[in-house]
Amino acid sequence: MELILVRHGLPERSGETSDPPLSDEGHDQAAAVARWLAAERVDAIWSSPMKRAIQTAEPFARHTGHTLRHHEGIAEFDRHSGEYVPMEQLKAENYEAWKAFVDGGLDVDMAGFQAEVVAALEQLISDHAGQRIAVFCHGGVINVWAAHVLGTPPRLFFEPAYTSIHRFMCARSGQRNVLSLNETAHLRP
Repeated sequence: MELILVRHGLPERSGETSDPPLSDEGHDQAAAVARWLAAERVDAIWSSPMKRAIQTAEPFARHTGHTLRHHEGIAEFDRHSGEYVPMEQLKAENYEAWKAFVDGGLDVDMAGFQAEVVAALEQLISDHAGQRIAVFCHGGVINVWAAHVLGTPPRLFFEPAYTSIHRFMCARSGQRNVLSLNETAHLRP
């Protein structure tokens, strides 16, 4: 089966919630990824229960006519932090904090987070054997799943672009292969 992970679009910055809606730019990105994926046959669409992922998935779900389903196991690791600062803003405003964040200076159990994500995605893979599914989620989810597939420690090792597409082949035998990471052609003018 083919597992397509799509990162959410750019959300609004929020100091009051870790679950902000998409910004205007994020809605434009969601429309662009929906148009890009429109030619592909997809058997099911899943999303994190967080607003930014749901709002990114909705245009594609409308286009395909599939019901958008949610899975708690693919929510972002910061879902209970009480704030959301887009990584590029954090990097521009406070490089030291950004560097500490990406170097693992998080108050997050990355191994536990990875175990939760892997269990959720393996459940979806099993439930959709022989199919192609699109899963709208988060940069942390994509990082720890990719690390799992590559056999590296769970960490944030690359920066998935907003609405980037990441493809994995998942065999019934348990073999997992990376087809692509960080596809962004749909964002080019």
